[in-house]
Amino acid sequence: MPLSRRGALTLIGGGAILAAGGAAGFALTRTPTAALAPWSAAGEYREPRMRALSYAILAPNPHNRQPWAVDLTIPDRVVIWRDETKDLPETDPYDRQLTIGMGCFLEQLAVAASETGHRVAFDLFPDGADGPVAVAQFSDGAARDPLAAHMLDRRSCKEPFADRAVEPTPALSALADIHTDPDRVARLKRLTWDAWMVEATTPRTLNESVDLFRLGKAEIEANPDGIDLGGPFLETLMLVGALTREGQRQPGSSEFQQGVAMYREMLQATPAYAVLRSRGNGRREQIEAGRRWLRLNLTTTALGLSLHPVSQALQEYPEMAEHYRAAHALLAEPGETVQMLGRLGYGPQSARSPRWPLEAKIVNG
Repeated sequence: MPLSRRGALTLIGGGAILAAGGAAGFALTRTPTAALAPWSAAGEYREPRMRALSYAILAPNPHNRQPWAVDLTIPDRVVIWRDETKDLPETDPYDRQLTIGMGCFLEQLAVAASETGHRVAFDLFPDGADGPVAVAQFSDGAARDPLAAHMLDRRSCKEPFADRAVEPTPALSALADIHTDPDRVARLKRLTWDAWMVEATTPRTLNESVDLFRLGKAEIEANPDGIDLGGPFLETLMLVGALTREGQRQPGSSEFQQGVAMYREMLQATPAYAVLRSRGNGRREQIEAGRRWLRLNLTTTALGLSLHPVSQALQEYPEMAEHYRAAHALLAEPGETVQMLGRLGYGPQSARSPRWPLEAKIVNG
C-alpha cells in the first residue's frame, strides 16, 4: 500500500515532527541516489545494445520486480530471460502479469534502439516455455520512434487525478479501449475499489506486498526493486513508529486504515479508464499486451496524461474470482481476456522509481 507525500501529510495531520532546520537537513539525506542513478545513466552507453537496454530497464512492471535478465554473449543479439526469483506467486500465480511486464521491457528496448537507427526483431520463446522469453536481433535501418522522446518522463501515477475530462483521441483508441462514459466509469470505480480491498485484506496477498516494501533509503539502496516507501516525509513516520511493516499487515491498525482512505480517494478521482484485451491468453498474447501497454504509457505521457494500472480485478487467485468475472463481463467479449486495466486522467508528475543498475541484469555476458 505505497504512500505518497500527500498520504504522509495525512498520517501526521499536517503537523511538524522535526524542527525546521533539522527537517531540512534530514530531507537532503533521504534521496536514494544510487537506486535512482539508472535513470540518469540511460543513453550514456556507446554500444547500441547496452544503450537500448539502459532504457529498457526503466519499463513498467508488476510491483517493480524488474524480472529481466539478459545475455550479451552473441554480437548484435540480446537473449532475454525472465528471472523466476522475482515471481509473485500469490497475486500472479500464472505469471501472466509478469509476462506482460516482460512485454513492456521488449517494447521499450525496441523504441530505444530506434534512436541509434537500429531495428530489433524478436524471436519469442524460441526454446519453448522453459527457455528465454525472447532473442532480440539488432540490425541497421530503423527510423526513430517518436515515442522515444518520452521514455524518461514516463511514470505510473499513483495520485488522485484532476476533475478534468479525458478526450479519447485516435492515438489512444488505437492502443486501448478508452472508457469515459460516466455510468461505465462509475461501475469501474466500484469494481477497482472492491478488487483492491480483496487484495488488501486477504492475508497472503497482503503479505506478499508488505514483504516487498522497501522502508527508507537504506533498504531501497540495498534492494531497489519492490515497493519503495522513502523520502523525508515517510522516513519521518518510520522514525516515530507511525509507518511499520507490522502495522501495514494489520487491517485493524490506524496506519492501515489511513492508507485505505488515501487509496480510496485516489481511485475515486478517476475520470477515465484504459483497457487492453486479447482474443487469446497465451504467452505471446501477454507479451503483445505488454508491448501495447508500454506504447500506451508513452503516448499518454506525450499527451500530458497520466496512467496508473489498477488490474487487481484481473488477478487469477480464488478470492478474486467474483471480480475477475465481473471485469470480463463488463469489458470483454466472450472468449476474450482482459489483460490490463488502468486509470487515466490528468495527474501530477510522479517521482522516478528505483531501479537495479543495468550491469546487475547482465548474465553470461
